[in-house]
Amino acid sequence: MRRIEAVCLCACVPTLHLLSLVPINIADRRIDRCLRPLSPTQYSTMVSKGFLFAAAAVFLSLLASAARAQQLSPSFYATTCTNLESIVSSVMSEVVGRDPRMGASVIRLFFHDCFVNGCDASVLLDDTPTMVGEKNAAGNMNSLRGYEVIDTIKTVVEVSCRATVSCADIIALAARDAVSLLGGPSWAVPMGRRDSRTASMAAANANLPPASDSINSLVAKFAAKGLDLRDLTALSGAHTVGAAKCSSFRPHVYNDANVDPAFAMFRQRVCPKSGGDATLAPLDPTSPNRFDVSFYRDLMARRALLHSDQELYNNGPADELVRLYSYNGGAFNRDFAAAMVKLGNVSPLTGTAGEVRLNCRRAN
Repeated sequence: MRRIEAVCLCACVPTLHLLSLVPINIADRRIDRCLRPLSPTQYSTMVSKGFLFAAAAVFLSLLASAARAQQLSPSFYATTCTNLESIVSSVMSEVVGRDPRMGASVIRLFFHDCFVNGCDASVLLDDTPTMVGEKNAAGNMNSLRGYEVIDTIKTVVEVSCRATVSCADIIALAARDAVSLLGGPSWAVPMGRRDSRTASMAAANANLPPASDSINSLVAKFAAKGLDLRDLTALSGAHTVGAAKCSSFRPHVYNDANVDPAFAMFRQRVCPKSGGDATLAPLDPTSPNRFDVSFYRDLMARRALLHSDQELYNNGPADELVRLYSYNGGAFNRDFAAAMVKLGNVSPLTGTAGEVRLNCRRAN
């Protein structure tokens, strides 16, 4: 069993001292780092800075999220919707066969759902007179795709298994199948998520990493979701498929120093300094419709399309992992699959929380 360390408070929280030296089994991982006492000076300093309560909140949030994730299981619908995975696979095969880039869009849809208040299908909700949802957030508006694909799958599933399968689980399955159909790995998807009844544009704007993010910002945002540097680097490999708009990569190819000059000039031809914001370019020009490791080789050659992607290989903490994945597809596939399971475990609604929507675009 792989061992990981929790976000460590090192006993700066005396009220949590009962956790000291007590192994906690969370989603098949063990957290056993003890909480070491601080000196009075250290304690006072941390409290004065608000560290105590912020760290405790993050720690307890991750514990709660992991506990909920334990309720997920690949066999959740084994008796209630036996043909669920074949339905999803059939629809996704048709969709990806017709438009490979839609496979990349569904993978991105899963990420954007889970990164905002957890994997609860909130990203699918349309706005209402009393709620401004996530679809028009900065990172989603006129950019995020795949809603119709989930609608199609949900319609077929409802015919077979009425009011049984959540939209959140459908997104997770569709993303897995998209990766596999594009040539990437497959994995068992833990299921049992339920759907939220609300969504938040503000939460999406606050949580989704923009293309301008630095490596430090990316690491912090992923850590807040319980995802480490390896998860960040592996999940970014999904950019081996799909495309980005000129408005997203313009600053990188015109202003950044850590970009191959020939590559920058090539991309400037389709992305002028003004205008053409919606023009698309492949994130991985070598094999834009193939889920492979060429993305990492592009990073090493300074040919990343986005600033945030090149940050993964820029004399920083992820350089070693980028080098590993660039020549070891097996390591990348294993780490990517594991990271997708971890991503799918971010703050799911389970049990009686939330609902199973009948229409993924609106609450029941």
